[in-house]
Amino acid sequence: MGQRVAVGMSGGVDSSVAALLLKEAGHEVIGVTMSIYPGGQAERGRVADGPAAGPVPDSCYGPGEAADIEDAARVCARLGIPHHVVDLRDDYRKLVIEYTRAEYLAGRTPNPCVRCNRLVKFGLLFERLAEAVGGVDAFATGHYVRVSFDRGTGRWAVRKAADASKDQSYFLCLLGQEQLARAIFPLGELTKPEVRRRAREAGMEIHDRAESQDFAAGGYRSLVEASGREGLITDSRGEVIGSHQGTWGYTIGQRRGLGVGGGEPLYVTRIDAASNTVVAGPEAELWRRELTAVGVNWMGVAGAEAAMRLSVKIRYRSPEAPALVAPLAGDRVRVTFDEPQRAIAPGQWAVCYDGERIALAGVIE
Repeated sequence: MGQRVAVGMSGGVDSSVAALLLKEAGHEVIGVTMSIYPGGQAERGRVADGPAAGPVPDSCYGPGEAADIEDAARVCARLGIPHHVVDLRDDYRKLVIEYTRAEYLAGRTPNPCVRCNRLVKFGLLFERLAEAVGGVDAFATGHYVRVSFDRGTGRWAVRKAADASKDQSYFLCLLGQEQLARAIFPLGELTKPEVRRRAREAGMEIHDRAESQDFAAGGYRSLVEASGREGLITDSRGEVIGSHQGTWGYTIGQRRGLGVGGGEPLYVTRIDAASNTVVAGPEAELWRRELTAVGVNWMGVAGAEAAMRLSVKIRYRSPEAPALVAPLAGDRVRVTFDEPQRAIAPGQWAVCYDGERIALAGVIE
């Protein structure tokens, strides 16, 4: 007997095929799209009005939202399933946008998608829809991941996708046990070409739609909306080598945009928002063997009393690296890598894997 499943619909090919597969499997499927963008709407790909006029990029947060909602509605109509739009604009601003802005202003490099998935997409979106339609058994998305339950530990955990090139497990590292227990990821065993083929065979016009490349139209820093505050760029010895217009415009490992010429290439190695200083140095100063992560989400393991051998990603695009992960007081862990890692950035998530499963994750302090 099928379940009543809500599918988070973005208007893209992945979530559309997720809904298709669930319907074919005999579930009662309900499509739901969250409305999060408060500004003026524009048709995706066209020119927006105003001083920032230009092509509207395909992003998660931007003026192309209206077109995304229309695409999702069309897919649901083709599949013969209901489609709901949930207004989460105020919640999203408070929980994601203001968080992102505060992190950048504090000299950190946040990952809004991780926070959005836990608090908004798998949280408020599911809860508001369930309330509106009188209950939902499960929530599905088009993420390329898998989920499994370990009877030995009694824990749910996100697992990597079968297609390693599309794996999105990093972005779901903050999900809780209750959220994972009701989560379904229909694309976890598929490749992107297979998903596009299924969409094309189903007659979906969006089968060849390009993927969203950015979180926000205009880039992350467009969300900060802070006026420049001139400060110093120094080397690791404190010698002044340049100036900047706001620490929030930099991230660890950045080379371009420093405006410091001459000599060997320099990279951002540290950001001190309190003193309004950016520290730059040669690439050799970017490498570290250790980090501390806070606010740990214990996923595949309920906690730890001793150090564990795990593999750790310090950014979504970074390769996993073997490390010793030791528990500290107050939901904190110390990660000691076997080999130094490049550009460890405070604010990013350190996601720790035990094989294919996420064991735990925490924010790099």
